[in-house]
Amino acid sequence: MAMLDIEYVRGQFPAFDEPSLKGQAFFENAGGSYTCRPVIERLTRFYHARKVQPYAPYEASRLGGAEMDEARARLAGLLGVGEDELSFGPSTTANTYVLARAFAGFMEKGEAIIVTNQDHEANSGPWRRLAEEGFEIREWKMNPETGHLDPDDLDDLLDEKVRLVCFPHCSNVVGEENPVVEITARAHAAGAFVCVDGVSYAPHGFCNVGMMGPDIYLFSAYKTYGPHQGIMVMRRELARQLPNQAHYFNAESLTKKFTPAGPDHAQIAACAGMADYIDALAEHHGIAGDAASRCDGVHQLMRDHEAALLQPLLDGVKGRNAVRLLGPDQAERRAPTVALALSHMKGEAAAEQLAARGIMAGGGDFYAVRALEALGIDPGHGVLRLSFVHYTSRDEVDALLNALDDIL
Repeated sequence: MAMLDIEYVRGQFPAFDEPSLKGQAFFENAGGSYTCRPVIERLTRFYHARKVQPYAPYEASRLGGAEMDEARARLAGLLGVGEDELSFGPSTTANTYVLARAFAGFMEKGEAIIVTNQDHEANSGPWRRLAEEGFEIREWKMNPETGHLDPDDLDDLLDEKVRLVCFPHCSNVVGEENPVVEITARAHAAGAFVCVDGVSYAPHGFCNVGMMGPDIYLFSAYKTYGPHQGIMVMRRELARQLPNQAHYFNAESLTKKFTPAGPDHAQIAACAGMADYIDALAEHHGIAGDAASRCDGVHQLMRDHEAALLQPLLDGVKGRNAVRLLGPDQAERRAPTVALALSHMKGEAAAEQLAARGIMAGGGDFYAVRALEALGIDPGHGVLRLSFVHYTSRDEVDALLNALDDIL
């Protein structure tokens, strides 16, 4: 397998040529990535030439609808699922609230949903609120020292009452990659459906959701080099069972029944630019095959590059006085989303000090209040979060390490 051509990659992102961003290294990618050139070009074209109601017979409308359909078809191909199994929404949080309403109309009172305390609130809060309506909520707790979610602990929670298991592919503060295939198999064996929050993992490579097996997989395009859209995969067998959440006449359309609001035509069309980008990386690096195979190859390129940069960062922060590294200290076990609890300063204060040194990072609770509390960290004190993706360079990581030496 070839190594990632970082110069080619960075050439696909206009942000790296932006004068106002020169001299700054971006380490808050977990909050939202830079946008790749194909997405920007498609969005610009849509607003210039397609900004009409789509799917009418006149040319601008026909082309607009075709571009929206292209986005769905090509992303579904990358993810290894059917076109009717992928839908768009305004955000992952909004998509999850709609899903919660659907399950509330599908489940019987007294049946149970399992959630974790490792999640971003988006894949926890909407489900927990169903307790107010007579559904049982069971919490799969992570290890309070390490943040690890043990699948054996899940087995103790599963029984015939559980209809749904919700967990993150990886936490946005712990960073450890959870074994989706194994957890899904355990839940399915107990008769439960599975909802995976992939928001924090998807920036590091689109997964073959069809092969992994979860019934629902959610992520956010604005964190995967695209526009501000939530993307939801729901396997058609489940989608057909859940009650319609959209206009009554859309009940038979699997791509519409869980998106009650009118779609953002331009942003959906622009999502095809993410597929353009993956295909361009595949071609540049000599990766062939069908869409899912090309995507798998690009995914591996991204992860290999990230792991090579991540281990020096982990080695540089673990074991420091007054610094607690959340999650594993081995790059192969986690995403490059590194949260540090600092005993001598708040996370936001540390981010401010890094900003003065040309490092763009974040501090706070990152909507992971339950996770921080479970780890014994005051959410008001927060953590410093350092997150990067495949377009990050070794020079930028070196600059980060030098800046950390100054402030820690």
